Amino acid sequence: MWQEYYTYDAAGSHPPVDSAWLGALVSLEVIDLFFVMSAYLLTLSYARAAIDGGSIRTGKTFLFRRAIRILPLYFLAVLVVWAVRNPTLPGDWRDLVEHLTFTHIFDQERIFYTLGPTWSLSLEVAFYLALVALGPLAVRVCRGLATRRARVAVCLSGCAALFVLPLVWISVAHYVVGVPHTNWPVYFGPQARFGGFAAGMALAVLLVALGERGKLSARATVPLSVAALAGLYALSYLSDAGNFAHTFYHPIAALLWFALLYATLHVRPREQVRWHGLLRSRWVTAVGLISYSVYIWHEPVMLQLIKSGLVPTSQAGFPFAALIVFAVALAVGTASYWLVEYPASLLGKAKDAKGATRDFYPESTR
Repeated sequence: MWQEYYTYDAAGSHPPVDSAWLGALVSLEVIDLFFVMSAYLLTLSYARAAIDGGSIRTGKTFLFRRAIRILPLYFLAVLVVWAVRNPTLPGDWRDLVEHLTFTHIFDQERIFYTLGPTWSLSLEVAFYLALVALGPLAVRVCRGLATRRARVAVCLSGCAALFVLPLVWISVAHYVVGVPHTNWPVYFGPQARFGGFAAGMALAVLLVALGERGKLSARATVPLSVAALAGLYALSYLSDAGNFAHTFYHPIAALLWFALLYATLHVRPREQVRWHGLLRSRWVTAVGLISYSVYIWHEPVMLQLIKSGLVPTSQAGFPFAALIVFAVALAVGTASYWLVEYPASLLGKAKDAKGATRDFYPESTR
């Protein structure tokens, strides 16, 4: 988001602050958290069906729900932003086609065009397609296994394989072939970044497998959470272009987010700590409701504010610019949710009203 305020050289990117300690905090990436969380939530139904039995939604229903969740706003934003930046036809038609088909992540030149942050949405779409293929396959395989332990082992082994394969890809690309870190399709594509989703899938399998067993006490969850956050900060601080922390930043970060989410989700109900209540507070829920719209619009908002001279562009003005962009993006995101996202979500309710199949979970797994 803040590429306008960063400086770049052969050593990589540098945050708009003088302190290395504060710079590590500013540069700490949270995209892997969203990958892990998304995979966890979407894999739960498959994990329950594979391990404890029960039916799952059809691939067609799953993709329909995902489509009405992301496509209306995404297509609208791409068309609007592309049209503004390409006032005369044909314009950069290839950029438009790639963004509308989520293939811009494979284009070194255009991966960050039009809506820069949506390279990560391309990964989400790739994950949806992979989950629709792998989820039912895992359920079918597990139905042929006699014991619950065997079903859990198969599911966890599959998640581990999906995590290791990107590690192999990154290792070969960096250490064997010598691909520079600025080759975005190599290091940003699904073949390199699927580890975050694999970690979320493993978290879903693990929590379904454990059920009510082994839930953490407050005495255990606090140090585990602190250790995970400290590890994330240390990873950001130590990351420098080309070194080990930089090369494997995202797989390591995915594991640390896995640990933090485990410490947050698998806790005894009566021993939840303060931030568990914070996560359920109304303002956090409200921000979460409009988060997709904020994600889609925050970069165009920032660039338009800079172009209009409404925010300071110097590195010294970064804190003020951050506050202004955040406030405006929240307002735009709120309007976008109610004008675009919410009406589109009614399509899903209309489909349910016509008798669409709902997920089924056995009572013992709720």
